[in-house]
Amino acid sequence: MSLSIRNQIPGTIISVTVGEAMSTVKVRLAGGQDITAAITTDAVKDLGFAEGTAVKALVKSTEVSLATRRVEGISIRNQIPGHVTDVATGGAMGSVKVSVEGGELTAAITKDAVEALGLAVGSHVVALIKSTEISLSV
Repeated sequence: MSLSIRNQIPGTIISVTVGEAMSTVKVRLAGGQDITAAITTDAVKDLGFAEGTAVKALVKSTEVSLATRRVEGISIRNQIPGHVTDVATGGAMGSVKVSVEGGELTAAITKDAVEALGLAVGSHVVALIKSTEISLSV
């Protein structure tokens, strides 16, 4: 199956915490970073997710925010460090490619944000992704 979701990073499930309706799945990405995905418990059961399952973490580029350093005092736990490899801006929006250990992420952010953060090729950034915005595929 082909998807329009640009951000697809391979990893392995390291833990599953099952709840009544929603579950959290911790994934160790190919580059060694740990992320958490919040998905339905039905999906966990239907897909047979368990420790050791190989998956791909899928994130739409519009759901990736960028910061110039790690952010404290925020509920977003998925904070992945990287370096900007490409910046393209138009009238209102920008597309920023970020090299992370084990892959690449693309963030769709406003042109104003690109300028305010001073993003350019080589800039150090931290990609912020809410756990509810990460999908998993096998």
